[in-house]
Amino acid sequence: MTNSAQTGQAAAGVREFKMPDVGEGLTEAEILKWYVQPGDTVTDGQVVCEVETAKAAVELPIPFNGLVHELRFDEGTTVDVGTPIITVDTGGSAAGTGGGDASAAQPAMETGPAAAAEAAGEAQAAGEAAQAAGEEAEPEGRQPVLVGYGVGASSTKRRPRKPAAGAAAEPAAPAPAPTAERAAAPAPAPAPASNGRVAAAPVAPGGPRPLAKPPVRKLAKDLGVDLSTVTPTGPDGIVTRDDVHAAAAPAPAPAPSPLAAAAAAEPVAEAAPEPAAPGTRETRVPVKGVRKATAQAMVGSAFTAPHVTEFVTVDVTRTMKLIGQLKQDPDLAGVRVNPLLFVAKAFLLAIRRNPDVNASWDEEHQEIVRKHYVNLGIAAATPRGLIVPNIKDAQDKTLPELASALGELVGTAREGKTSPAAMSGGTVTITNVGVFGVDTGTPILNPGESAILAFGRIREQPWVHKGKVKPRHVTTLALSFDHRLVDGELGSKVLADTAAVLERPKRLMTWS
Repeated sequence: MTNSAQTGQAAAGVREFKMPDVGEGLTEAEILKWYVQPGDTVTDGQVVCEVETAKAAVELPIPFNGLVHELRFDEGTTVDVGTPIITVDTGGSAAGTGGGDASAAQPAMETGPAAAAEAAGEAQAAGEAAQAAGEEAEPEGRQPVLVGYGVGASSTKRRPRKPAAGAAAEPAAPAPAPTAERAAAPAPAPAPASNGRVAAAPVAPGGPRPLAKPPVRKLAKDLGVDLSTVTPTGPDGIVTRDDVHAAAAPAPAPAPSPLAAAAAAEPVAEAAPEPAAPGTRETRVPVKGVRKATAQAMVGSAFTAPHVTEFVTVDVTRTMKLIGQLKQDPDLAGVRVNPLLFVAKAFLLAIRRNPDVNASWDEEHQEIVRKHYVNLGIAAATPRGLIVPNIKDAQDKTLPELASALGELVGTAREGKTSPAAMSGGTVTITNVGVFGVDTGTPILNPGESAILAFGRIREQPWVHKGKVKPRHVTTLALSFDHRLVDGELGSKVLADTAAVLERPKRLMTWS
């Protein structure tokens, strides 16, 4: 396997397949696994590799037939969108007289493998039609998929792996060395910038507009960073994400709360870390993919939205009895009935009674956007890190429908097949810390949402019931909310209503 730097036109009969944009304006992805090797035969629509973006793992189909000529990158390599990752010898049948790189006209992919295959197939058909007409196809490069996420005409270069923290950066090499080898290598003299490039001076206010990609500009806006004050370290003086984060938080940011990584209805098994070699005192783990995106999102949320958290301890004995009865109900055969289902239903009813809590903050227009739908997120811990898929229009679902949606959400997350579309557009979230034996905590808001409810463990404890101390099933709920959107009165009403429904579940009927 080679790591060629070719980005130009491939040889006659050899086509390049570029790393596509799998949705949401993402700029890079890590190659998790190759399903083919040089010399293998591939057909149009065949999955050739699995990649991980900052949102999910996605399988990529090839858009043409032929023999695999070259795999440009090894597994574990992070590659920029638009960079050729595999070449296929089509036997000259597709080269035609145009000789253009058909894969360069490959459109931005949507949110799943099926959409990717369809888009790639359409682009391929269009390219062949143009060549048959004697027209020379010009490489179009990556196409924008979201308003405000356009791309420049410059070629995309591979982003080298970052060196281990505490070690000086290395010069770019054809193939990145393993992290352990880099850590053991003698450190060169310190460079002026953390990524090994010479840092340019910050642009003076009122001077030329700083150079930065649209996602970086959006990040700077979200974090309240003036790009003209940022020292760029990217090529040709381009401001990078790391530059913005360094300007926003020069001191090391605290690690996200473990409570933010709570599971959904059931804990999802974490991949067991490899045992350290005897005598090893430290192990460095590269932060990338979902974990990297989560860390950035949590820091951005914690330092953008003013968090307030309120707590309530509630007797859920009646709810637990109802759950036991419904599990025996033949009309609900096959429906998974559990405490999380009732917490979700109670939370949705509380939002219906207090609709102003379901909103978002529009910083650009200085407006509060009230949502008339509830996309209910469920925080799930997976081997690749925290994800928060959401149930669309959860407010309209009956109890069995909500139970089915929760089961599907958890199963998909466990398999690592949650799509980016399933994780976008959330309005409020529930994080179930009780599955870990935790009573409660102060969860961090999912960025762009107004509230997050932490559901603690249910346990028997002494409780005053009808004037007597009895053993009762008790749990603690914690509601964190954005104080720009939700004041103390509104937040208290939402939390109190949720607790009231769990204490007396018949309110699901009387309050509906």
